[in-house]
Formats: sequence, structure tokens, C-alpha cells
Amino acid sequence: MSTPYIVSARKYRPSTFRSVVGQASLTSTLKNAIDTDRLAQAYLFCGPRGVGKTSCARIFAKTINCQNKTPEGEACNECDSCRAFNEGRSINVVELDAASNNGVDHIRALNDQVRVPPQMGKYRVFIIDEVHMLSTGAFNAFLKTLEEPPSYVIFILATTEKHKVIPTILSRCQIYDFNRIGVTDIAEHLQYVAEQEGITAEPSALGVIARKADGAMRDALSIFDQVAASCSGNITYQGTIANLNVLDYEYWFRLTDAFLKGDVPQALLIYKEVRDAGFDSLQFINGLAAHLRDLMVAAVPQTLPLLEVSADVAERYQAQAKQINPKWAYAAMEQVNYCDVNYRTTANKQFLVELTLIRLCQLINPNEAGAGTIPGQPAPLKQPAPAHNAQSPAQPAAQPASATRPQTAPATSNAATPRPGVAPQPAAPRPAQRTMTPPITPVAGGGARPKAFRINAGPQRPQPAAAPQAPATEDTPQVAGGQIDMARLTEAWNRFPTLHPELHLLVTIMRGQVPQLGAEPGMVTVPVSNPGQQQTVEEGNNVLVPYLREATGCQGLRVVPVIVEQGERQVVLTDRELYEKSLADSPELASVLTSLDLSFAD
Repeated sequence: MSTPYIVSARKYRPSTFRSVVGQASLTSTLKNAIDTDRLAQAYLFCGPRGVGKTSCARIFAKTINCQNKTPEGEACNECDSCRAFNEGRSINVVELDAASNNGVDHIRALNDQVRVPPQMGKYRVFIIDEVHMLSTGAFNAFLKTLEEPPSYVIFILATTEKHKVIPTILSRCQIYDFNRIGVTDIAEHLQYVAEQEGITAEPSALGVIARKADGAMRDALSIFDQVAASCSGNITYQGTIANLNVLDYEYWFRLTDAFLKGDVPQALLIYKEVRDAGFDSLQFINGLAAHLRDLMVAAVPQTLPLLEVSADVAERYQAQAKQINPKWAYAAMEQVNYCDVNYRTTANKQFLVELTLIRLCQLINPNEAGAGTIPGQPAPLKQPAPAHNAQSPAQPAAQPASATRPQTAPATSNAATPRPGVAPQPAAPRPAQRTMTPPITPVAGGGARPKAFRINAGPQRPQPAAAPQAPATEDTPQVAGGQIDMARLTEAWNRFPTLHPELHLLVTIMRGQVPQLGAEPGMVTVPVSNPGQQQTVEEGNNVLVPYLREATGCQGLRVVPVIVEQGERQVVLTDRELYEKSLADSPELASVLTSLDLSFAD
């Protein structure tokens, strides 16, 4: 009769402290406590699943009753007590699953068993697994027995959620925190298991299994059995990633090469390959984030131990890390994290991922290979090169007609002089919108609102020498360059919140701020209070700036949020707020309006 198959997680379960993987400090402490006979009445083993809590509890229970310990402090596995334990017939070790025995009656039954002394050896050990599942009444019924058990009784409690154990229980136990097992330790143990089972395994494949296990040895052994069954005893890297539905490292290295070359089409095609292979886009983004993190740690020798991959893959990471700039890695990780944060809320997830890949390709400065820039979130996309020589009106300084510019420079240097070749346009008066006209509100840069009408109007007539340019500038904006009509700007600024109420965050900021002329041509600065408001304005510029350009006629207009102190901000008031403020400041005006039966009409 053939021997029945036993899964690796049970077959290779540790039976001695030396065989416990990844918990050397804890096992050393427990052996020293046994050697010096300094045993507590209660222990609490806590940590993630599959890291050896229950195994250590069983080894501890077997060792303290062993009659012939080895010089290393291990159980001999030959005495009557050890054989009884190994065969599962020892009455000195009692295991209780608190998940299914979590009531007060179960604890009372346990208290009754505590009164029975050991029949062989010195101690009776009670191992309570998943102790956090006990009810509050069961915890309270257990307190007295846990604090003052008989001298021959030792309790070992195990849990994955220490925070759910009540403080009165914690205070009565010695607490041992088990750590996640490292990828290297898991891979080495899997190699040992493969050799014992006569299975050939590639180191890179075992590294993938170790990373998939996420620090749990029991999970790693279960995955190992699964992959070994699918690969028929020959575990390969390709077979492992196919069985575990893991993305190949090759995708990440190819993607990074495309980023460094600024090759947007190649990056999008690789993403299509990943999607066609059946992988989720969120899994793709998380894998890319892990790859960028590994590239960053591989670039510095001091952080190389943080790279938890096999030796052959680590060499590839080090080779590619030499091609990147640290600033590029930081900016790339920031972009991928931005995509991950917004992935669950976006309606078009594929577009968000593709846009992120485009931004990653544009992080490299084409004039300096390997140099990275750290943009904001998200990074601005670079404008494509124009297909013809037509010059954008937002950049008048780059027009090819440079020969005529020096002749018109003196005439355009004065803000009160109209543009050469264009007849001065008189400012149209603002129509009355209220029964009462509120007082004039000062704006940024000094002066009152009516003064803004005189920015582009003046008595000078254009010079005759520039007259031939009139047909060429027929399509030029009415207000060129950085000359902005503040009256039209303020009016458009106050009208925007009523046109776009859905942009509630941007609208809230705009209602409390006054736009100001910046130091550069076409710049409009907006004072904000914090970086959050600054980011809101930047993200809303794709709607706000085109609207203001059309309203003011200045195609070179751009809005720049500037963080200022609270005392520096100027508040823009609505017409009603101005009306009410005027009445509060001038009681005489209020009495006159009352006598004339006048009021503010919406």
C-alpha cells in the first residue's frame, strides 16, 4: 500500500526550534527560558498568519516536558514524552480552538481540566489558538485561572489580531511578536523542500513564490505544492508566473526602456499586451509601482538589501538602475501613485492608465539623457510640435516678422498707446444691472475699476510706418500679449461661478479672492491660502483659462495661484455685499435711500 500524500505545509512543519524559519530571536529567547527554568504561567504569541506561532507553541510544549534535552536545548524526540507528543497521544498538551469554543461554558470546561495534574513530565500546556475570538464573558471567566494557575500549568495563547484581546488578558501574559518571514528565507526553505522531494526548481521561480506568499511560510508551501503539481516536478519561471497569474519582469524592464526613450507608442503597446493577456489594469499599475520602487533601491548600494528578488533578477535591476536619474524615479513613482489613488473613482480607467504612461514617457528631458524633472500632480503634458509655421497668438515674440518689430517697439512700450496698425477701440460702457450702483471697489495694483478701461485706450494715433501691418494683424486678439483689461477680467471672474457651479471647490476659492496682474506679460495671479487650494486652481485651469481668454480677448492669459498669508488676501465682494457694506458704513446714505423708498433689486 502506497504512503498517503501529505501536503508540504504539514510534512515539513517545524518540530524543533532550529527548524523554525525566520524567527531566530524568538526561538533563542524561548530556549534560554527553558534552560534557566524561568517559565511564565502564560504566553501570548501574536503575528501574521503562517509565520510559526502555533508551531512554536507545540515545540515549546514538547521541549519543557522532554526528559533528555540535547546540548542545544532541543527536544530529543526519543523519550516517552516526546514520542507520545509526536504520535498525538500526549495528555499533557491540550489544544483549544477559540474560534469554535468561544463561550463561557467552554472556558469553564477548560478550568475544570486545569485541575488535573500531568501524568508524565512536569507541566500541562494549554494552547488556545485564535484567542481573540473569545467573547467578553469568556475572557472574564478566564482571567482568574490565567493569573493564578496551578504550578504545573502553562497557557500559550496565539492570535493574529492582538488588538482584539482585552488589556486585562495582555497584562497577564509575556507577549512575543512574530515577524513576517523574509523573501530570501522563504526561498531558501523552498529550495530545501524541493531537494527533499526530488523536484528541480529555478531560483527565479522560487523567488516569485516567496513574494506571492507575502511573508507567510504556510502560504509559500501551499503555493509550492500547487506549482509543482502543474509543472510535473520541474518548476520553471515561466510555468510559475503562468500558474500564479503573475506579470513577467520582462514587461517592467521593457516599459522602463520605453520611458527612458520617451517612446509613447511602445509604452501603450506594452500596456495593450498586458491587457490582452487578461491582467487587470490595477494589477498592472501596482506591479509598475513595485518595479519603480525596486529600481530606486537597486540604484544605491546601501539600499540593495531591500531588493527582495532572486540574484539573476537583481542583476538586471542594477543594470537598468544605472541608466536612470534618482529624480526621475521619484517623479515616476509619484505619477504612478497618483494613478493608483484616482483609479477607483475615474470613469475611464484605461484612459487614466494610458495618460499616466504618456506622462512617464515625458519625464525625461530630451536635451539631457537620463535627466528627470519633478512636475506637480499631475505633470503637464508637453505640447506636440506644430505641423506648419503658423505662430500661436500666445507667443507674439516668436513671430517671424522680426524686421518690423523694432519699428513698433517704442510705440508699444507705453501701456496707454494702442497697437500699431490698429485703430483704437473705445471701451464700451457697462450696462446697468442693478437699480442701485454700488461704490467702486479697488482692485489689485491700485486704483478703482474705471481706471482699468484706460489700459489700452489713449490719445495717440498709430504711427504711419506700421500701417501696412494692419492686414496681418486682423486676426490678432483685441488685447495682445500681457495687456489685460482689468474691468473685463473682473467681470468675467465674477460671472464664472454662476456659469460653472459644478466646480464647487474652484468656485469657493474664486469668490473669496481678487485676481491680480502678474510680473510677466499675460500672467494673472490668484492669492490662495494653502497648497490644497493651489492644486485646485491648477486643476481647474483647463476650464477657467479658456473662458477668461475669450472674455478678455487676451489669448496669452494664464492663471497662476500664489500662496499668501491670510492678512495679504483681498476679498472680492458681490454687488449685494457692496450695497450692504455701503449702508453699514454710511448711515446717512441709508436714511436717504429709506426716504426715497429705494432698495437693492436682484
